[in-house]
Amino acid sequence: MTGQESLRLISEMIHKAKNSYHDSGLGPLLWGTVITICSLVTWSQIHFGFNLPFDIWLLTVIAIVPQMIIVQKEKKVRKVRRYDETMMDYVWTCFGISIALLVFININIVSKLNPVFEKYIEVTGGRPEYTFSSFMTSFFLLLYGIPTIITGGSQKLKPMLWGGVLCWVCCVISVYTKAEADMLLTALSAVCAWLIPGIILRKKYLKSAPANV
Repeated sequence: MTGQESLRLISEMIHKAKNSYHDSGLGPLLWGTVITICSLVTWSQIHFGFNLPFDIWLLTVIAIVPQMIIVQKEKKVRKVRRYDETMMDYVWTCFGISIALLVFININIVSKLNPVFEKYIEVTGGRPEYTFSSFMTSFFLLLYGIPTIITGGSQKLKPMLWGGVLCWVCCVISVYTKAEADMLLTALSAVCAWLIPGIILRKKYLKSAPANV
């Protein structure tokens, strides 16, 4: 190969890689919708004082199935895999594992603290204004912001980048608010960090590659 042929080959590979990248926006749409619904339903339960026969947050577990289908479908569409896509996979995988570990930690801490709060209620006759559970949202919003900011910054998607920043702002605010307000902050974060960017990505995808839908 001559120098010019080598440069031409490299240019063609880069061009194919760029053209083969398809972000359908379905992932952000899915999780933005699920988290928003779960948050608003939880807010409604607290505000109006009713309980569902199941935990609404189980939807996040169910959503893993369509997420896996989306990932497999998008892998088939992409002919060339860019190095930054592999990095994003690791970022979001670590995020998912971190969320699972945080849930595990919270469950164990709450199980240890519940007897203390029950004793407090028995002695004082009233519930404490704040419990450990009221701070859980802050930890989740902290984690929400990390992969969202990385993805938005690396992919030059400003709505997602600023949505991730909003997650951190809401994280700070949630430290000083009760669980009811925390759910509204979570819903706002999910809409701005994932739902709106997902809609933007979906529109771009449908406009540029309608044959892939």
